[in-house]
Formats: sequence, structure tokens, C-alpha cells
Amino acid sequence: MKQRRYRRIILIITIMVSCLQASCMSIELNRENDYVGPRPATLQPQHGTDDGTESQENLLSTPIEQEGPIRVRIQDAILLALEHNRSLKIEKLNPAITRTVEDEQRAAFDPVLTGEYSQYRRKIDGPVQGSQRSLDNDINAKLDMSEYLPTGTEVKLSASTNQAWSDLYSDDLFASRIGLSITQALLRGAGIDYNLAALRQARIDTKASQYELRGFAESLIAQVENTYWDYALTRRQIDIFLESLKLADQQKRETEEMIRIGTLAESELAAAEAEIALRREGLINARSNLEKSRLQLLRLLNPPGTNLWNRNIVLLYQPVVPHVVLEVVETHVDIGLKMRSDLNQARLQIQRGDLEIVKTRNGLLPRMDLFIDLGKTGYAGSFGRSVDAIDGKSYDILAGISLEFPFVNREARGEHRRSILTREQADEALNNLVQLVQVDVRSAYVEVKRAREQITATAATRAFQEEKARVEAEKFRVGKSTSLLVAQAQRDLLSSRISEIESIVNYLKALVELYHLEGSLLERRGIMAPGYEPADF
Repeated sequence: MKQRRYRRIILIITIMVSCLQASCMSIELNRENDYVGPRPATLQPQHGTDDGTESQENLLSTPIEQEGPIRVRIQDAILLALEHNRSLKIEKLNPAITRTVEDEQRAAFDPVLTGEYSQYRRKIDGPVQGSQRSLDNDINAKLDMSEYLPTGTEVKLSASTNQAWSDLYSDDLFASRIGLSITQALLRGAGIDYNLAALRQARIDTKASQYELRGFAESLIAQVENTYWDYALTRRQIDIFLESLKLADQQKRETEEMIRIGTLAESELAAAEAEIALRREGLINARSNLEKSRLQLLRLLNPPGTNLWNRNIVLLYQPVVPHVVLEVVETHVDIGLKMRSDLNQARLQIQRGDLEIVKTRNGLLPRMDLFIDLGKTGYAGSFGRSVDAIDGKSYDILAGISLEFPFVNREARGEHRRSILTREQADEALNNLVQLVQVDVRSAYVEVKRAREQITATAATRAFQEEKARVEAEKFRVGKSTSLLVAQAQRDLLSSRISEIESIVNYLKALVELYHLEGSLLERRGIMAPGYEPADF
């Protein structure tokens, strides 16, 4: 019979603990992936990659050496930056750091086990010498399991025992009790929406940090691509300046020869020498720009290996005009309104503001709690019999209502008013950002079209300048032109050649900027990152 009673008590405790744990299963945290890197081959990007970057299956096909020159395509540069860039490594930790706040808020609904053990002794001397004195002893042990539920309910299951004995009597007295107390908030603190608001805000903050990480990764990729093209441009400019310098040297030698045979005056040599000096000046500036671009690209890529700053970079992909067919501008605007990370963060701020209003509105209410405490106690001369006695007919019950009413409640009123104004401000900020996104995307779209048209225009200009320089050189050889006119024609040709390659690079960078401003750059490059789904609004 005793074993059956013990099993009954254990079963009751087990059921209560299970109920406490199951009560909050619906609010378990969702651990989302914070991975930033290449999309698996089984998942295709939502947007095409027809703008000069390689396809997904070619990723990582070029191994990066630990020493020596770094040979990279643009996709290799992107992946190196995603893996090794120090700024991105810092940003990747933000979602995990923010997610710890979810654990803190979730802890409010975790079950808590508390235990207590105490001993008490009291010695009382008799009032008259020789009279009887007493020595009383008490031992108390208590174990509580409590949990606060999202409904505003606090549940506590307790088990305790007390042993008392005295030298005034021979028998020990054991009192064992099990109890269940429930306190339910009726006004302030009541309701699932209020009690889960802080946890839901923490989850929104985590989601916002993921959008922030996505936006940073997108900006990093755009910066890597732009720096890659700038580096390619400066290398091409150096080649053009070297070719132009060689041509200027040749023109100087021809001028010297014509002066020697008497067909030109010596004053014509000054124009040729000045042109050589200008070419060398431009070459010096181009080499300086190349070195700056190299250092910037090295910092962005941060490739593995030693002696980072002295490593050279060899580009395996040179700027060419990609075949890109732009959709209508409204399509790009729609993509931007869905994919822009900052826009999704603004939408989350509105959701967070709604939850703050729920919290502060509840704070305006007075506190009224309904409580009930049920218990059964068994008394006996031993611990085992006192536990058996719990199964008897005796019981105790306490029930009531507590009320707390702040008359002015200025703090709660101020918090609620502030939450309403902040929510209104967030809504206006979202509308403003929507307008800015439309301007950004439409302006970038115009720039892409302008840059594309400039390629054709600069190519035509370069062709005409080549013909002009050729004709001027022929006229000079037959004595119908001057060194100054030849130098001017060569200078115009140099400028047109640089403008032509700049127009191609500007077009590539304009495409990158368009995709960046519409928030689709990661998808177009086959890169996965958190925050790829638009925020619900």
C-alpha cells in the first residue's frame, strides 16, 4: 500500500512538471541560419547572372596560392572577401549576439526549481531555580517547482516536511505537505499578447540584425567588384600611357631627324619633349592609383598567406561589355521595394512599435490578481507515515483577489504616449524610405542606360581620334603640319582611349550599383545570406 501511495505522489509530481514544460512549447526559439556564402548547386539564383560575372558552377575553380601573386577572377574575389574579410567577420557575429536577448526573454517562462533546508533549536530555562527547562528542535525541508506562463499565470508546486521534537515529550512529530498554488493576473500582466511581446521584440531585433548583415554583405560585394574594376582600369590606363609614351618618343626622334636635315626649325622640338613629359606625368599618376587600388583590394579580400601587403594581384577577368537586357524600370523598383535590407529593417521597426504599444497599453491597467492555494498535509510520528497520511481526507485551501491601483500612473501614461508617437514616426520613416528607394533605383537605372550609350559614343570618338592622329602624323612627315598639332592629336587620342575603357568600367560599376540599390546583388551573384525573404508587413 505504501508503494502505491509513493507511486501516486511521484506520478502527480511528474504530471505537473510535464505540464509546466509543455505550456511554453509554442514559444520555443527558431534558430535561423546566419550563413553567408555561395549558394549550393541545387539552389539556383532567382535572377540571372548575365552582367559579366561567371556562372555558379565555376565558383572556386581557381585555387588561391598561399604565396606569390594572387590570381583571381571577379567571382573568386567575391568568395575570398566573403570568407576572409575582417569587417564581415565582425558583422557575422551580430545576429548571434542579438539572439542572446531572445534567451534572456525566454528565461521569464523557464521553470524554476528551488529548495530549502533549515534547522531551528530553542532552549528555555525555567523561571524558578530547579524548575523544568525545555529544548525544542525543528527541521524543515522544502522543494518548489514554479513557472510563469504566457497567459499571465504563475503556477507553483511545492512539497515540504517538518520534523519537531522536544525534551518535554518523547515522540517526534512529522508534518509533510504537498501544495499547488496558482496566481492569475486578471488585468495588468494578463494575456498572451502582452507577456510574449518582449520575446517577440527580441526575435524582431534578431531578424533586423540579419537584414543588417545581408545589407553589409551586399555592400561589401559591391565594393569588391568596384575595386576589382578600378584595379583593372588603372592597369589598362598604364598600358595606354606606356603605348602613348612610346609613340611620343617616336615622334620626338622623327622631329630630331627632320631638324637635323633642315626641314624643321629647332623650336619644333619643344612640343615633342613637352608631350613626353606629359605622358610620364600621367604614367606616374596611373601607377600611384594602381598601387592604391591594389592595397584596397588586398584589404577587402584579405587572402590567406603571409606578407599580405607585398603580394601582387593578377586579374584573370578583364573588363568587357556584358550582354545585359534590362527590364523596365518598374520591375527593378518592385524588386527594390521587396529586397532592400534597410527597407525590411524599417518594416520590422513598425512591427516592434506595435508590440511596444501592446506592452504600454497593458501598463495603464490596475493590477488585479486571482490566487488560490491548495494543499494536503499529513501528520505522524515518522516521515513515512506522514507521507501516507497526506492521502487522507484533510486539506487546506486559500483563495482570494489582490488589487493594486495607482491613482495618477504618470509613468505608464508617458510610456504609452511615447510608444504611440514612436510608432507613428516609424511609419513616416518607412514611407520616406520607400520614396528614397524609388529615387535610388530609378537614378541607377538612368545611369546604366547612360553608361551603356557612352560605350558606343567613346568607341566612335576613339576611332575618329585615331584617324585624326594618323592624318596629322602623315601631314607632319610631308611638312604640312607642326609638332604642336601632332602632339595635340596624340593627346586627344590618348584621352579618347582612356575614356573608352573608362566607359566600359563605368557601365560595369553602374550595373553593380543598380543591383545593389535594388537589393538583388547577392541573388544575382549566387550568394546566400540571411534576410533573403521580405519582412511581413
